[in-house]
Amino acid sequence: MDNLIYTSKRPIKVLLADDHQLFREGLKRILNMEEDIEVVGECSDGTQVLDCCQRFNPEIVLMDINMPLLNGVDATEKLRASLPEIKVIILSIHDDESYVFETLRKGATGYLLKDMEAESLINAIRSVAEGHAFIHPKVTGKLIHQLRRMEYLNETGAIAEDGAIREAGVKFVAGDDNPLTRREAEVLRLMAEGRSNKMIGEFLFISEKTVKNHVSSILQKMEVDDRTQAVINAIKYGWVTL
Repeated sequence: MDNLIYTSKRPIKVLLADDHQLFREGLKRILNMEEDIEVVGECSDGTQVLDCCQRFNPEIVLMDINMPLLNGVDATEKLRASLPEIKVIILSIHDDESYVFETLRKGATGYLLKDMEAESLINAIRSVAEGHAFIHPKVTGKLIHQLRRMEYLNETGAIAEDGAIREAGVKFVAGDDNPLTRREAEVLRLMAEGRSNKMIGEFLFISEKTVKNHVSSILQKMEVDDRTQAVINAIKYGWVTL
């Protein structure tokens, strides 16, 4: 990829938000080698982001999605509500499109994978500084698949006016007391239909390993030991109706 040219004469001020000090130091070293980028501050958890932004006044925050106390998704929402002029680029190890949708919905302008090359990271920062969005190419294809799937569900009437998905007699209801993410909600709904991890993965265009991770998270959040208990409790709570 050719280097993008940042047209402003002043450096792009960047704040690093990541709980791994070595990773932050590596990023800082790489970015400060560029004449048009300046790392103005660092923080190690999501609760510090807003205060650091008010103190250092960055243009862009490179935000880790997995941080203690407050994750990158919620920190992004909080930051965008208070300081909407600051752009957020999410840094993640997750290439699951559900994470991308959620972070973009919360106000992020970019979504990058941590294994990307330094040159691509620098180009992404310059692109976002110029007012563009930037999504890692590796997840773009998955996003397209998901958008096509959502379009199909809309065309077939599987998505109700309230946004709930109705397929094969199962409807997922997301309430205020529901701790699950939107993707976990989809996985639970498909579990209620009796689908295997492989079938769920094929339906959602994600790997079987990713499905297993979602199932583990669902069981942990619902404080149950197996899939059957999760489905039974979801029905009992009114999250899934048959």
